[in-house]
Amino acid sequence: MAKRALAITTTLVLALAGCGSSQGDGPRTLKLWHYEGPDSAMGAAWADAVKQFEASHPGVKVAFEEKGFEQVRKTAPMVLNSKDAPDVMEYDKGNATSGLLAKQGLLTDITDEVTKRGWDKLVTGESQTTARYDDNGVMGSGKWYGVPNYAEYVSVYYNKDQFAKYGVQVPKTLDELTAAMDKFVAAGVTPLANAGQEYPAQQIMYQLALTKADRDWVNRYQRYTGKVDFHDAAWTFGATTFADWVRKGYISKDSAGTKAEDMGLSFIQGKYPIMVSGSWWYGRLVKNIKDFQWGSTLWPGMASGSAGNMWVVPKGSKNKDLAYDFIAITMSQPIQDKLRDAGGVPLVQNGSPTDAKAKEVNDNFAALSSQDRLAFYPDWPAPGYYDVLVSAVQKLITGSATPDQVLDEIAKPYQENLANVGK
Repeated sequence: MAKRALAITTTLVLALAGCGSSQGDGPRTLKLWHYEGPDSAMGAAWADAVKQFEASHPGVKVAFEEKGFEQVRKTAPMVLNSKDAPDVMEYDKGNATSGLLAKQGLLTDITDEVTKRGWDKLVTGESQTTARYDDNGVMGSGKWYGVPNYAEYVSVYYNKDQFAKYGVQVPKTLDELTAAMDKFVAAGVTPLANAGQEYPAQQIMYQLALTKADRDWVNRYQRYTGKVDFHDAAWTFGATTFADWVRKGYISKDSAGTKAEDMGLSFIQGKYPIMVSGSWWYGRLVKNIKDFQWGSTLWPGMASGSAGNMWVVPKGSKNKDLAYDFIAITMSQPIQDKLRDAGGVPLVQNGSPTDAKAKEVNDNFAALSSQDRLAFYPDWPAPGYYDVLVSAVQKLITGSATPDQVLDEIAKPYQENLANVGK
């Protein structure tokens, strides 16, 4: 697979050289949006891709605009329906985001381009699930509306120095994780970094539910393959255990108003010994943690994860040909290798990284993928569901609603959305 992928992508990049100014008489500009920080593995890889793109497209400049994840999530439908739409942008995957924009006619159907450029040979198996959407915007079948460019998953990061100081063992099971947090609390340490104002808290609740779930449960919830009961054993365990973690002091009540960036910085600064979050933090942790040793371990059972965010081409893109050329470069072996060596998880695999931490993050994803343990993300099923989950889980942190009330709250918009997707 690696040799075939290398041959395909090398041919693509060579074929692109010098073709940037072939249309129109004046200089051209590729308007690019993405929300990967410069210290992240993806940010470093896409910066190199921009350099390669400009070198192979004389007369073409890339106008890159860095956007925040929340900014893009909230404004994309409005911006993409205006003259300010970028030519190519990174966007979140799933029914509630890319699926919704595809259904609304705001994204370009790139199926023919995917076939022509061989991207369907690079993005295979379950990784295609989040790239393809049917007429109702449901992922997993139909036309291609994006190209995933990396992979990601949620795991448990831990501060090795604090674990050693308090005699805590690296947890491999949920019971061991609970016992570890009990030790920290007993020593007066709040163990778990968290952010209730954005995605981290809802992902933790979903992770807890996943410890009681299987593939059928995930497919019913994410792909509408059957009835979803929000008071079943898995959802009930997730909500009640999360509330219990707050009550026991594993999670600070003050975290209800914090953001993901606050959570990540607090772990980097050594304020919390544990952070449950995504592989997208790896590059930043490697670069910015200077004062202690750290590691990661897989979450027990299934875990949030999938092919990563996607390159999409807005319907209003004025330079679709350049957008496709840029995507091809990001999928080329040199750029995917750059992503891998910076601590990311490439979709185009070509050997194993030499750095121990980069190898760890890639090996862990391979284990999750091969064992069918990737369960997507909790906010994907319905438009606006991200905000629903944020609000609901915040109430578990503050104690302003019971687990049963929270589960009722997240059930209502999910059930209402089923009619919108023909279910």
